[in-house]
Amino acid sequence: MVITDPQSDFLSPTGAAWQLVGASVEANRTIEHIEQLLKAAKDNGYPVFVSPHYYYPADSEWQFGGTVEKMMHDTSMFARKGPLTLEGFEGSGADWFERFKPYFEDGQTIVASPHKVYGPENNDLALQLRKRGVTKVVLAGMSANLCVESHLRELLEQGFQVTVVKDATAAAQHPELGDGYAAALTNFGFIANAVVTTDEAVRDFPRGE
Repeated sequence: MVITDPQSDFLSPTGAAWQLVGASVEANRTIEHIEQLLKAAKDNGYPVFVSPHYYYPADSEWQFGGTVEKMMHDTSMFARKGPLTLEGFEGSGADWFERFKPYFEDGQTIVASPHKVYGPENNDLALQLRKRGVTKVVLAGMSANLCVESHLRELLEQGFQVTVVKDATAAAQHPELGDGYAAALTNFGFIANAVVTTDEAVRDFPRGE
């Protein structure tokens, strides 16, 4: 089980991205579905990996970026005071969504180093998976057309078999840029090894599929 960006800036009504993603999160019951997946994975002994998104002060000095990337920097999304300090982290937008903390802080969850734009090319997620002999990944989290889709593409390129849980994610709905969730669903269908609902994923967990 790989969860991308399960952080308050995406999932909390007070988060930096809520105005854009909130309606999609609520429509998909994303929070409830991620928790359902986490519970099923933990109950059945499946390892859980988190690929988080963090920005440190030095990252604000980047000289260019894409549309949403700029928005994340402008709103201090996922902001932390530094890579070696947790000062101000607890309860911030970069922190885990509160409801998920019991699952992530159980001493068993593997937290990868942060990804910086959308995909895991620059963090150690693939290494962590390979070192544990993982070949099949169930993927969920935020946000559908950016980090989830980018993780899907890279993990496939790295030789993993990837199933996406389509209702355990959500995306921005923007009046000019369009519906990110609808775009993601189209691409999931073309790219992923399988696209399932949370109920379907949980049903298959005990069989190890």
